[in-house]
Amino acid sequence: MKSGKLKAVVDYNSTNYFIYRGRPMGFKYDLLQHLAKDMGLKLEIAVSNNLDDTFNGLRSKKFDLIAKNLTITKSRNKLIDFTIPLEETRQVLIQKLPDGWQNMTSAAIEDSLIRNQLNLANKTIHVQKNTAYYRRLINLSEEIGAEINIVEDSIYGVEQLVAMVSRGEIQFTVCDENVAKVNQNYFPNLDIRTPVSFPQNIAWAVRHNSPEWLSYLNTWISNFKKTTEFAVLHNKYFEVSRSQAIVLDDYHSISGGKISPFDEIIKQKSKQVGIDWRLTAAIIYQESKFDPEAVSWAGACGLMQIMPESADLFRIMDFEKPDQNIEAGTKLLKWLDDNFKKEVPDSLERVKFVLAAYNVGLGHVKDAQRLAAKYNKIPIVWTGNVDYFLLNKSASRYYRDPVVKWGYCRGEEPFNYVNKVLNTYHHYRNLIEKS
Repeated sequence: MKSGKLKAVVDYNSTNYFIYRGRPMGFKYDLLQHLAKDMGLKLEIAVSNNLDDTFNGLRSKKFDLIAKNLTITKSRNKLIDFTIPLEETRQVLIQKLPDGWQNMTSAAIEDSLIRNQLNLANKTIHVQKNTAYYRRLINLSEEIGAEINIVEDSIYGVEQLVAMVSRGEIQFTVCDENVAKVNQNYFPNLDIRTPVSFPQNIAWAVRHNSPEWLSYLNTWISNFKKTTEFAVLHNKYFEVSRSQAIVLDDYHSISGGKISPFDEIIKQKSKQVGIDWRLTAAIIYQESKFDPEAVSWAGACGLMQIMPESADLFRIMDFEKPDQNIEAGTKLLKWLDDNFKKEVPDSLERVKFVLAAYNVGLGHVKDAQRLAAKYNKIPIVWTGNVDYFLLNKSASRYYRDPVVKWGYCRGEEPFNYVNKVLNTYHHYRNLIEKS
């Protein structure tokens, strides 16, 4: 609460956290948004599909909360404190349907599959390392009185192993049933009907000796699970009929890995000026939601909402067209970056100034810097310094100040713009490859 941030770690998969048509989504992501809003905090999400790194990050206070599908087990209780359960699931065997299954009878298909857990004797099953799936298979091996060859994979996550079964690269894996149902949309040649566990509780986790934090979370989870919002979210991501259209879309970060139909142009034009294409994409998402026909009340048009004056600056004539529009936008970003480079040498800090200037104009940001210097703030630091004066530049005390050259500015829009673009960029960096 003192930091103003809720630092949560999630895993990247088709239900918890992903990008769809440029927008961050996911069941756990949406739950965390509700939690952070109720706490009045900014949500800061990290991604880790490695449980060792996850638990170490919690212990070292890199994270405040593990918001994953953690199965409650006695061994994990020694490492972390679980919240009350968010949901219930069971572990199921993932196996590939026989080749040509579409033309086979149901009886013939059933004969080719494992339905009796005793038949897992001497079979090889790949699971993600350090997961409840591994421990469950150890126990199952004891229960059936025969060896199961369990291969712990330290590289691939659960859904990657599911995909490998579909491609025939491995024979079996295990995952939670709710996740398996969603992945069956991607891979209709998989069977997920053989359980390997009893129903198990899924929960989030916090550090040991955090009783107030744990109590708050338990109360929040208990109350939120009773709401209509929770039911809507659960249906959105886990009801097969609702999720199928999303997971099969090319613009899902897992299935197609695309942000928009303009990714290749964005990459090309961004590379020409030395900008991370994911930042350009985040700007376009904020400006137009990837609509090339978008036009603002002020006359800005296209994907990057280019004004005619900006297009003239770079001698770009057909700036309504997507490729020319993106070229004008990326050149403008480079021009703004060059303007701030000497006075704001830190590139991570400078991008905030560039984004603000892209939204409201270079002159207003320079005014805010001059105000910051006058009022003993740091003119080359954005947060808590220059951003304050831009946000409040609509107050006569500031826009009439002698150091101000560009007059009145409704600063709330550029202030929020910087935060929104950087937030989207953070999600793109979490989930989308740089090149």
